[in-house]
Amino acid sequence: MKTGPDTSISQTAGPGSIRNAVEREAPSVDKPAHPTRRRIPAVDMARGTALAAMAVYHFSWDLSFYGLADIPVTSAAGWIAFARMIAGSFLALVGVSLVLAARGGINWRGYGRRLAQVAAAAAAITVATWFAFPGAFIFFGILHAVALFSVLALAFVRLPPVLTLAAAALAFAAPSLVSAPLFDQWWLLWTGLGTFFPPSNDYVPLFPWFGATLTGLALARIAEGRGLWDRLADWRPDTGLARLASLAGRHSLLVYLAHQPVLLALLGAVAWAVQ
Repeated sequence: MKTGPDTSISQTAGPGSIRNAVEREAPSVDKPAHPTRRRIPAVDMARGTALAAMAVYHFSWDLSFYGLADIPVTSAAGWIAFARMIAGSFLALVGVSLVLAARGGINWRGYGRRLAQVAAAAAAITVATWFAFPGAFIFFGILHAVALFSVLALAFVRLPPVLTLAAAALAFAAPSLVSAPLFDQWWLLWTGLGTFFPPSNDYVPLFPWFGATLTGLALARIAEGRGLWDRLADWRPDTGLARLASLAGRHSLLVYLAHQPVLLALLGAVAWAVQ
């Protein structure tokens, strides 16, 4: 009884039959069985755009800090919403990047190297701001969140997107559901479940912000199932501004670390000159 297609090659088969049989059985080199990791310029451009928005926010904050302009970046609802959108964009892109990195299998050496770089940069920012802004130093900012969420989100990379979206909803709701004085202790402030907002120039706690990463991850999985990443893989930015954004996105950690010190130094010189 035959239980499958007959792929045997008879002794009397000619060269053409042998070639056809081999072609049926051999895996295609043009269409790999598993997706391969390819850099998606559109994702780099999105990250670069978020960096540009962050630079605008920091430039405005610096103008206010030096007294060069009266801009309520920390109190006006519009500015607060702008800052949250920027942070949410970065954290959602962490989830997107994890899905793309997992295509064809995660390169654990590269992942570990990148994670170590982000964690080291986060620690450096904590130390630097401890001296520069001792009353509002950054103990758990955007880079701290990126490092932690890059690890925690690994557990969701292969889960169905609907479950990841459910977990994201719980993460967003957690501060309202679980907030308690227990989490007001300094060593638990990173959870975001305390009863007050600690003084810090950049505070991006686990809850609710992990929800942004999980949302980005789930949407990236949905996009993967619809073949979006394969369609975007060959697209290239075709304008100077788009190429600049894509370049910044490819080197996002360097741009993030460099732009604020540069802005502070330049605007500090301006403030010294006019006052």
